[in-house]
Amino acid sequence: MSAGTRHYAIVTAAYWGFTLSDGALRMLVLLHFYKLGYSPFTLAFLFLLYEAAGVVANLIGGWLATRFGIARMLAVGLATQITGFLLLSALSPSWTAAMSVAWVVVAQGICGVAKDLTKTASKSAIKLTAASAGAGSGRLFKWVAFFTGSKNAMKGVGFFLGGVLLQVLGFQASLWTMAALLALVFVGVVAFVPPLMGKSKASTSARELFAKNRGINALAASRVLLFGARDVWFVVGVPVFLYSAGWTFTMVGAFLAAWTIGYGAVQALAPALVRRSDDGLSREVPAARWWSALLALVPIALAGLVLANVAHLEWVVVVGLGVFGFAFAVNSSVHSYLVLAYAGSEKAAEDVGFYYAANALGRFVGTLLSGLLYQWGGLGASLAGSAAMLVGCWLVTLALPTGHGPMAGASPARDRDGGVHASAPRQKQPASR
Repeated sequence: MSAGTRHYAIVTAAYWGFTLSDGALRMLVLLHFYKLGYSPFTLAFLFLLYEAAGVVANLIGGWLATRFGIARMLAVGLATQITGFLLLSALSPSWTAAMSVAWVVVAQGICGVAKDLTKTASKSAIKLTAASAGAGSGRLFKWVAFFTGSKNAMKGVGFFLGGVLLQVLGFQASLWTMAALLALVFVGVVAFVPPLMGKSKASTSARELFAKNRGINALAASRVLLFGARDVWFVVGVPVFLYSAGWTFTMVGAFLAAWTIGYGAVQALAPALVRRSDDGLSREVPAARWWSALLALVPIALAGLVLANVAHLEWVVVVGLGVFGFAFAVNSSVHSYLVLAYAGSEKAAEDVGFYYAANALGRFVGTLLSGLLYQWGGLGASLAGSAAMLVGCWLVTLALPTGHGPMAGASPARDRDGGVHASAPRQKQPASR
């Protein structure tokens, strides 16, 4: 196993552990406070700082990972998540409702910073490990798809785990258990990942940091709308709708877990569903456009069925969201590949951080609207909001460049270690190195 492949495996495993705890945290907070009687908008408010913090954390995290090394930022993200868990576990039932909400929002904000520091460091590592392993665009797509898909599958397991832990151990003991497990992951990262991996000369001004190529900018804009369209129903609308329809906490957690695991599995299979091109863009960009258009049709149809109040509505919603998850997974996987295809190698972490800042902004908008729209018009309004954002996402993908160039994407070049940039045209590699 080459050093690049080994480091890819270690970073992937570390992010699995983080994602498992992050999924469990979301379900713990959502179900615990809904049981206490909090309104849909208040539930959404609990996650707002978590998502807003991610916008800043991704931008700063990308710069810090370039300046100090990816492994160091991965360790910082894990330590920050542990801190957030311990703060959240200090919540006392004797506090007033206002103080409890404020405390949870702050603790969630810390966890939001942790999530996006860890995500930016991990995704940036893929670009570098693929290059050091001599991978062209074909292997990069497969590595990105497996990383993203398996991560989301672990998040789905985390949703289920959160529901089970809440029912078996309670709120506080669950948080302590997850903090202890995450501490083991932290030790593994410090011990086995080179601390200076990805270290390079970082941007020296805000103007340089935000000066991205056209491909990165268009992809970031489409990402805002894509993830806003998911979270507008995922965060509050569907869990509350299913619980109100008579489902138990465990059943709600199991559905969200199954949805996310299935979504992750499809992401991992995306390279088999998208025709590949030698240059890494000419077929992949049209695929992003086609799948965006297809995805937009799903919430349009579902919103109509919800408004018509068809029989067995909760099961109609479950099946419809399964179709949504399939198309959304392919979209997300193609986007995750394209950002690395467009990114340069010297400052890949900064490019990835900028892109995932847009991702966090989309989640923030979706989270806010999930509470507002559900409280205003129920699940039908949430799905209508999702449809509107997905139409916008499709329109933005029309601006994605299909070729490399100084303004469109990263120019073909080679890294210092001899690996071909992901954005360069695929070149023949010898069978072994």
